[in-house]
Amino acid sequence: MNDVLENIAVVAKKYQLDATSIIQQIKQSNSTKEEANQQALFYALNNIAMDEPAWTFVAARMYLNELYQMAADNRGYRPEIKYGGFYELINTLSDKGIYAADLRSIYSKDEINVLEKEINPERDHLFNYIGLFLLADRYITKDHDRNIYELPQERFMIIAMTLMKNEPKEKRLELVKEAYWALSNLYMTVATPTLANAGKSFGQLSSCFIDTVDDSLDGIYLNNWDIARLSKDGGGIGVYYGKVRALGSDIKKFKGNSSGVVPWIRLLNDTAVSVDQLGQRQGAVAIYLDVFHKDIMNGFLDLKTNNGDERRKAHDIFTGVAIPDLFMKKLQEVDENGRSIGEWHTFCPHQVKQMMGWKDKNGTPLGLEDYYDEIGDNYFTEKYEEAVNHPLLPRKTYRAMDIMARIMVAQLETGTPYMFYRDEANRQNPNKHVRGRGLTSIYCSNLCTEIMQNMSATTIAKEYQDEQGNIVIIRKPGDFVVCNLSSINLPKAIEAEALERLIPIQMRMLDNVIDLNTIKVGQAQITNKKYRAVGLGTFGWHHLLAQEGIYWESDQAVEFADKLYEDIAYYAIKSSMELAKEKGMYSEFLGSEWQTGAYFERKGYETERWKDLRNDVAEHGIRNGWLMAVAPNSSTAKIGASTDGIDPIYAVEYAEEKKNFKFKVTAPDLDHITYNYYRRSRHELDQVWSIRQNAARQHHVDQAISFNLYVRHDIKARDLLNLHLEAWSHGLKTTYYVRSTSQSEIEECEACHS
Repeated sequence: MNDVLENIAVVAKKYQLDATSIIQQIKQSNSTKEEANQQALFYALNNIAMDEPAWTFVAARMYLNELYQMAADNRGYRPEIKYGGFYELINTLSDKGIYAADLRSIYSKDEINVLEKEINPERDHLFNYIGLFLLADRYITKDHDRNIYELPQERFMIIAMTLMKNEPKEKRLELVKEAYWALSNLYMTVATPTLANAGKSFGQLSSCFIDTVDDSLDGIYLNNWDIARLSKDGGGIGVYYGKVRALGSDIKKFKGNSSGVVPWIRLLNDTAVSVDQLGQRQGAVAIYLDVFHKDIMNGFLDLKTNNGDERRKAHDIFTGVAIPDLFMKKLQEVDENGRSIGEWHTFCPHQVKQMMGWKDKNGTPLGLEDYYDEIGDNYFTEKYEEAVNHPLLPRKTYRAMDIMARIMVAQLETGTPYMFYRDEANRQNPNKHVRGRGLTSIYCSNLCTEIMQNMSATTIAKEYQDEQGNIVIIRKPGDFVVCNLSSINLPKAIEAEALERLIPIQMRMLDNVIDLNTIKVGQAQITNKKYRAVGLGTFGWHHLLAQEGIYWESDQAVEFADKLYEDIAYYAIKSSMELAKEKGMYSEFLGSEWQTGAYFERKGYETERWKDLRNDVAEHGIRNGWLMAVAPNSSTAKIGASTDGIDPIYAVEYAEEKKNFKFKVTAPDLDHITYNYYRRSRHELDQVWSIRQNAARQHHVDQAISFNLYVRHDIKARDLLNLHLEAWSHGLKTTYYVRSTSQSEIEECEACHS
């Protein structure tokens, strides 16, 4: 018990807290050591408040004692030493079939002992209570009976060893140490699939997937099968349904037979519910449809709402709408009385291909969804107007504002649909050369709206019986998007001036995930290695602003975002170029905007450092076709003791409640100075400032950003419309949830947290 009292006293003194009361209570209680630790833990949790937020670190220290005790009991050493034998841990969990067998075959006992000396238990003190609780509850390794074996620093070391295991032997240990430095100091976090599964004999490491559904029965059902297999292993999934024919379209020239997209989406909804992610949560799937698709008003926008025919609902999936610039312009067309008069036509993609006769250079029929407006060349607009003027092409016509009103009503009720600005996404694509100028390569985003990569549908090329009598199906693989995520903990990394050292090892870790991962969906594995896409992101933006003394609603915040994310982009591109020198460029580099320099020109990167980097990239290539993506980062931001993604804080003080815990949480590093910068929380801040900040950072992010709009439940339709127009006009590629004060907290896909 004296150990517990001493621990409380030391931590309380460090954070200038008065622990006299709890120390006296424990002394008088004649408790065992374990009971005393529990008393102290509950006391600390109950005393977390705005005026004394540091009690969270006392609670974390008490919880650490419990973890040390449990690990020691299960592994057979004294808890006072905190961390027992690392080599013995690897042997034990490998023998149990939990760790991958190659950890002890690739690393010798001597090497593991060298790495054990790098493990620093003092870095456990960087965790606040909620971060440590989440890490222990969800991510550190347990045996099959849920007994704790691994401890936090060992999880970080196992991740580092796993991600560096294929590096050349002569430099492997140094790279492991560097990766451990980055993780254990909480300068960065890896995405939750990597955090949970690295070093294990099961599960995969990638976060995000996006598929394109072909307009055929085979395409629809094979997509469902692929989604089920990915969902089983964890991962957030985006699905583009814009090529599937609409309600009432013809099938094999029999008119009026198509049931449209809604029944197929309902089927996918049931798959997401039925195939859960490693027994932990339901599958997480977002379905995207174009605003010019005929089914947009035939049930798609009402899939998640609580009114209407339940037989046409899909409450467990998420929705997104792909929107061209032309639609946003139509919203602004008004008559002399200010009444919206912009007209919008919706079409069946199958009928468009049948009747319009558009084809690519290979003779493949094209639809409206296959064009986008480039700068100076309005390919989509011209094709849309051509379709509108075709006298025989069926369409449904609405006021553009009526469609937008339905979108906004659904957003205020359910948070979705997400907004995907398809022209901007394709204009800014550095790999548009693969498809050709003016032809869409990116049809939608992922579940969390931060991934933007080339997409195409997988099709069945042939089906035959082989010599053994087996039925063989040959699938022609499309570009099935995969992204691998990790994120910089901005407050910690900036305070330590660590970006220049951090980003190279972080990019190497991300790149190595691509070669280590075994994805069950073959075309996803092919695409992953073809483009080698990664998504380096960030979290802790509001925390950083408070730390730097910058108000959210200020030009200074916008300018800071611009400068900081330019630096991050520079180091990310440079690191990928250095990896290309060492390991080779991604296969589609030639002809890309990275190679031609068009990417750098478009961004206005003209300083000497950028000119030098542009020349180096042209000479050596880059390793990764896409480099940056800013994910939501909720659970991993908590592990990093910071704030979610790029979001403002929920409140200065609030109760955190999940399935198995509830306690108070305060804004990080809260004191009488930072309080002024946290004072105005999510729903109180002017969202135009958030949009301006996000536009500044989006300029430097080659993919996209998970960006929420926070509004009051009684917001006027005109004001919400103006926010969407503001986001679009500032060049945002996506917006994520519209979170109103009347909605319950929305469950997000944790796969995309990094």
